[in-house]
Amino acid sequence: MSRRVVVTGVGLISALGIGTEETWSGLKQGLTGIGRITQFDAENFACKIAGEVKNFDPLNWVEKKEARKMGRFIHFAIAAAEFAMKNAGLRVDASNAEQVGVYIGSGIGGFEVIEREHKNLLEKGPDRISPFFIPATIINLASGYVSIRTGAKGPNSATATACTTSTHSIGDSFKIIQRGDAVAMICGGTEAAITPMGIGGFAAMRALSTKNDSPGTASRPWDKDRDGFVVGEGAGILVLEDLEYAKARGAPILAEIVGYGMSADAYHITAGSEDGDGIIRVMRNAIRDARIPPEAIDYINAHATSTPVGDPLEALAIKKTFGEHAKKLAVSSTKSMHGHLLGGAGGLEAGVTVLAIRDQIAPPTINLSQPDEGCDLDFVPNQARPMRIDYALSNSFGFGGTNGSLVFKRYSG
Repeated sequence: MSRRVVVTGVGLISALGIGTEETWSGLKQGLTGIGRITQFDAENFACKIAGEVKNFDPLNWVEKKEARKMGRFIHFAIAAAEFAMKNAGLRVDASNAEQVGVYIGSGIGGFEVIEREHKNLLEKGPDRISPFFIPATIINLASGYVSIRTGAKGPNSATATACTTSTHSIGDSFKIIQRGDAVAMICGGTEAAITPMGIGGFAAMRALSTKNDSPGTASRPWDKDRDGFVVGEGAGILVLEDLEYAKARGAPILAEIVGYGMSADAYHITAGSEDGDGIIRVMRNAIRDARIPPEAIDYINAHATSTPVGDPLEALAIKKTFGEHAKKLAVSSTKSMHGHLLGGAGGLEAGVTVLAIRDQIAPPTINLSQPDEGCDLDFVPNQARPMRIDYALSNSFGFGGTNGSLVFKRYSG
């Protein structure tokens, strides 16, 4: 018999705030964290805006000597993991270390370190490359550092599945606990790709919004005036636990995770098939895994990134998956406020979905003035909505056609 798995901690860092409740408060108020890029001079870039994490000082979490050995994405992961563990009241010690695991992914890893050390190579020669270059940039070092710093000796892994990274990390962790290989997992994703190559690369694909004169309204999922996504940064980390273990230690139970689905589009590296096939299958797989009918879902935290092609495709897939029930669903994209965290998106948004269940509030999609053709669902426009949420779905879709969906449930004992 598979074990029940619950969420006991959420740690969030985003353009809306450093900390879970600060981020969640901003989302409920419909605030934006998107503004002009300050981390480098973007004047000559087509896109000059992003969802930067402001006033983040890694020395609040990491010793100065150690901080210099890490990329910014690792700093975010360490901080968000600490928030999540404090939220859960989880401590790792000799009694549980071998049964607590870490599974934190990133889509890109230490981009800013790669750029800096490449400049050192070109300008100063190979002898001036930092000896910490590799461990500061590779993706699994977010999990590695969190494991080392907490003492967690259980399953330790990382995934890099583009914008589905975090959702896969959380879903895989759910299955690790469900089959009995751990009693707790610290899991999610992190990203810090607001760099010249990060912004320049996505801009070269013509994937980014160029509404530089109005940063706060640039990310506008499903709106007729959308023109691309806005890059965000930060991290979203959850603590998942075996239900009986969580109850035995008196942990706060925020929600239960009951379903996980995966699928591949097998179609195109950046676009889903026009019939929404991959998205439909991943949602159905998650719902099937949860052993509930589609009509049980009350709220969807959508992947919707504010791109011309992707948003209506997800709306179409939701309508095909849920039929008449689609009209009764609340569906929102919080990327309208914090931007698209790429590999960190699913972690942040899964955390938001859990908080929506905890507080029975659907966060809004801001900047939705005129829904585009085919975008005719209830997107919770511009204002958060108190509502009953018993089951919620969180979607993520990544380059290469890799999809993931999670189903969370209101915990009822």
